[in-house]
Amino acid sequence: MPMNQTHQTQDDLFSCYSPSVVGYRYVAVLWGCAVTVTGTAGNLMTVLAFLSDARLRTRFNVLIVNLAAADLLYCVVLQPISVDSYLHLRWRSGQLWCRVFGMLLFLSNSVSIITLCLLAVSRYLLVSKRSVFDRVFSNRGLVLLLISTWALGLASFGPLWPVYVFVPQVCTCSFHRTRGRPYTTILLVLYFFVGLGCVAAFYLLIYRRVRIASRALLRYRLSRRSSRRKPAPSAHGTDDSGVGRTSSCELSSQAEPARSTDEITWEKPSTSAQSFATANELTADIVRSPSSATPVASSHSTTSGDDVEFKRVTRMCFTVFLCFVFCFVPFLLLNIADKRNRAPQVLHMFCANLTWLNSCINPVLYAVMNQQFQQAYRMLLSRAAAPFTRLCSLL
Repeated sequence: MPMNQTHQTQDDLFSCYSPSVVGYRYVAVLWGCAVTVTGTAGNLMTVLAFLSDARLRTRFNVLIVNLAAADLLYCVVLQPISVDSYLHLRWRSGQLWCRVFGMLLFLSNSVSIITLCLLAVSRYLLVSKRSVFDRVFSNRGLVLLLISTWALGLASFGPLWPVYVFVPQVCTCSFHRTRGRPYTTILLVLYFFVGLGCVAAFYLLIYRRVRIASRALLRYRLSRRSSRRKPAPSAHGTDDSGVGRTSSCELSSQAEPARSTDEITWEKPSTSAQSFATANELTADIVRSPSSATPVASSHSTTSGDDVEFKRVTRMCFTVFLCFVFCFVPFLLLNIADKRNRAPQVLHMFCANLTWLNSCINPVLYAVMNQQFQQAYRMLLSRAAAPFTRLCSLL
């Protein structure tokens, strides 16, 4: 009889069964399977594209691959176990793996957050202090940064090993809500709230600098048009070079406030068109060296993609912030507001399931928006489909 009581206690310890979630579990299972498939395929294609295409082996993309590696850890190892737990409404892997699962879960999330911050910082430095960017994100610096992201995540959540338990409200393993305090509270604030704040702050700064560059470009275009309409003074001649010198002087005086504000560090900064080229550098996932950043000499070349690039920067920054907030904030706010677990269990599960999306959205936000990654994806898919195409042709 005591043995049966002990066995029943163990079953209760790892059970998340509730009549209110019996129907919802099938939604969660389908949701989790979709995240597993799309997240694994997307992140694996990102890594393979980086390895197979020499054009993609850049400093920005090294950080993207690190982000993909963290998401692969979650999609390949952790997500299938979560699907199994929701399907059976109980944890079936034992106490030891429950602790391993909890630690790997927060390791993956912490690496993702740190990498997102590094991406935002790198993009900001690229358009504000290029010399600092080259020093911090050098080859050696990148290696140290990548190692540090994983070491910091492990050092942060490793000490919580004794308090990783099964949490019935979300049918998964995590740290105990009260036994780990105040250390767990500090970690959540630092990683999620401060991390989110940093990502938002840097993208807002980037948006501000791109907007300044866009205004400088508009002044440049207006000055070019006005200089073409006005007859050149006879004292300076009427050749094209004279007009160019006049336009250059006007442009320099107009672009000076933007340059002093942005502190753009190109090797040849002289025009607002170059400032816009610097803004374009934000959206280019290929990092150019300072010597390869050629100035834009004509209004035609600068007007070809100015509006498109500006909207792309704005849309990308806004999407990054919104998606990150959309995935994590509902779950965090619910846990803060519902300290006594009075909210419906299905609500806890739904908010926890939203965090699953982060593992398959991040590669889309930072890789699919790049045309070179899209071309690499097409190449990988065509290679993968080639044997089936040949087989169909034989049939």
